[in-house]
Amino acid sequence: MSRRLPVIHGRRQEQAGPFELEHLDLEFANGERRQFQRLNGRGHGAVIVVPMLDEQTVLLVREYAAGMHRYELGLVKGRIDAGESAVQAADRELKEEAGYGARELLVLRELSLAPTYMSHQTTLVLARDLYPQRLPGDEPEELEVVPWKLAELDRLMLREDFSEGRSLAALFIARQWLAMQA
Repeated sequence: MSRRLPVIHGRRQEQAGPFELEHLDLEFANGERRQFQRLNGRGHGAVIVVPMLDEQTVLLVREYAAGMHRYELGLVKGRIDAGESAVQAADRELKEEAGYGARELLVLRELSLAPTYMSHQTTLVLARDLYPQRLPGDEPEELEVVPWKLAELDRLMLREDFSEGRSLAALFIARQWLAMQA
């Protein structure tokens, strides 16, 4: 069933750190009116990278996660800088966080974080044919790089220190895409 999008009768915006908080006055097709809020990211977007060391092994990184106040295992990720494409940002972040570059970088799709209240999207990039190369990054400490077999995603998804939804979704999407290419 296709529905007509709600009519936006008014908008008010305020700054909220790295985001812009937008208040929306909406009217739905059935005449109901509601006030919604959404977070709009400022900047040029973000990337999440699935770096394949070989056909069966992905590289994960362990880094401090301030939101959880613990070290988390996840994929390479970061923001897209002004003037960069998602592919260029993925290659740069891979070099900064994992110490590898990639000869092949492929955009698989866009992922949303919480589409009911955030406009933020992350570009999922598969990186293959890796070679060692490190760039200085903005992390306060060198990240631990952890090779993980795609065949063992069932073990990874149950780990306490692997909780980020984007990383989990990206790994399953990449695994399926790779299986379809075989």
